[in-house]
Amino acid sequence: MRGIVVRDEGVALEDGVEELLSDEGILVEVAYSDLNYKDGLAVTGRPGVVRQKPLVAGIDMVGRVAESNDERWAKGDWLVLNGAGLSETRHGGYAELARADSDLAVRVPDGLEPEQAAALGTAGYTAALSVLRLVMEGLTPEDGPVLVTGATGGVGSVAVMLLSAAGFEVTALTGRPDKFGDYLRGLGADQIVTRESLGQPGRPMQKALYAGVVDSVGGQILANAIAQTIPHGTVAACGLAASPDLPASVLPFILRGVTLAGIDSVWATVEDRADAWRVLARGVDLDQLDAMTSRVGLDDVITAGEDLLAGRLHGRTLVEL
Repeated sequence: MRGIVVRDEGVALEDGVEELLSDEGILVEVAYSDLNYKDGLAVTGRPGVVRQKPLVAGIDMVGRVAESNDERWAKGDWLVLNGAGLSETRHGGYAELARADSDLAVRVPDGLEPEQAAALGTAGYTAALSVLRLVMEGLTPEDGPVLVTGATGGVGSVAVMLLSAAGFEVTALTGRPDKFGDYLRGLGADQIVTRESLGQPGRPMQKALYAGVVDSVGGQILANAIAQTIPHGTVAACGLAASPDLPASVLPFILRGVTLAGIDSVWATVEDRADAWRVLARGVDLDQLDAMTSRVGLDDVITAGEDLLAGRLHGRTLVEL
């Protein structure tokens, strides 16, 4: 069985990865995975994701159960597992055979084909968790527009779709409005703003524009988004593509009652995972998803990871095993 293995001496596609697997969890014949920012870091040997070696990369897996000692899962069941330590401390989905945590895996929901669930992957699942959090905090379309940062990325693209499908007015932030404006409008964005407009240090309290924010980039953009959130609005922070820093003030929190909500997609409960996948099955335009999805095999994942980190990819990348 082939898989992409991260070792001290480098990253490579290897044979015989089944010898690395433990007996824990249910055995899965992996059919699909995808490529996320964390995957890009892992398969190019960057630090910050893989915490033990050797380790099979891939933070997502979609496949069929091959063997199970858990009565909740039978041979042939299709499952999806995102995060849960995959490619960090547990062998991940970039292999033809893998082990899945039966307590955190969920069934591929009705309305999605397995390859569509894989194309959405952690990015789509994280976007759904973020949108759900905004709604749980009481946000409605009548409250005002929602800003989505990093809107051409995986999380941002799906968040735009989900919010638009739910009736929200969506403002999408991108560094290339000339290139990606039509793409984002096609996903449901109502307005486009440039990365530069939020990329420089600004006042701690700015004009209140947004009832909610889905942020996957962090740094100065997140700080300015918080400063532009209306009283009692909510900011869902789910990523750090630009920076892990937050050069912000407490003023929006104590003078406007803004909520900064952290989104943990790695160790979310199985109930939250199932809710997120139900939202994706209902709210994603599958034609749009197919149009924004490119496909690679295991042989091309490392090169695709380099392209992702260099900003040469947008939308979703499906990995076919």
